[in-house]
Amino acid sequence: MDMRAIFMGLAFAIMWSSAFTSARIIVADASPLLALSLRYLISGLLGVGIARLLGQSWRLTPAQWRATIVFGILQNAVYLGLNFVAMQTVQASLAAIIASTMPLLVALASWLVLRERLRPLGIAGLIAGLVGVALIMGARLQGGVDLYGVALCGIGVVALTIATLSVRGATSGGNFLMIVGLQMLVGCVTLSLATVLFETPRLNPTWPLALAFVYTTLVPGLAATFVWFWLVNRVGATRAATFHFLNPFFGVAIAALFLGEALEPRDVLGVVVIALGILAVQISRQSKTAALRRV
Repeated sequence: MDMRAIFMGLAFAIMWSSAFTSARIIVADASPLLALSLRYLISGLLGVGIARLLGQSWRLTPAQWRATIVFGILQNAVYLGLNFVAMQTVQASLAAIIASTMPLLVALASWLVLRERLRPLGIAGLIAGLVGVALIMGARLQGGVDLYGVALCGIGVVALTIATLSVRGATSGGNFLMIVGLQMLVGCVTLSLATVLFETPRLNPTWPLALAFVYTTLVPGLAATFVWFWLVNRVGATRAATFHFLNPFFGVAIAALFLGEALEPRDVLGVVVIALGILAVQISRQSKTAALRRV
């Protein structure tokens, strides 16, 4: 992996992790589902427009349409929608930590449900991840964390895990940016319906809200997606996913820096253990991929 790929991987991890802090700022002054619907409308139209300028087509294969709809609903609407609602009462750092366990859940489901072989290092990583989550949740429960909000974050990361497992390999065949833009528009439609059914819209126009909304639309929404696909094309999906182990660190650090969220020693220890668990799982999967290539 060259230095440019490493730099872009770090940039992706920072942008992805910062989304929780900007979301926390947004939901303080706007209703979560309405704000997220507007974000996806703008991001989706920009994504589709850029894809068309690059010559990409919206005539997708059946597998690509399936991936677009599944990911648009499960990732953009369910996962992020529930996280936005939860962050009205849950700290951004805790939401980021829960979301960061997605690679662990994917590996666990692949092992238990899909019967994929998991190396001892990967099993050790799963155990470490569970221990890290237990450390953090034990400390937060003692501090009176909102369990309803935590449950929403948990359901959200499970939805993201299901989406990831459901569409593996389905986005092959080009038109990546078009697929991403259409996924955002699917999320917009789904969240707009949820807004009408379940939410009373509210809006308190402030500069922090405006800046956070523009940032989350352009940086985690579009730029991080572009960087991710560049990274996957450069080093492959398995190696690119290794950078996920940085997400707990950056998610907690950014929330502490911009929101002043306090961290206890037990939280820091839990973050380190989770990050090491994710790294172990990803290295294990990377080793498996390399072994298969040699066969």
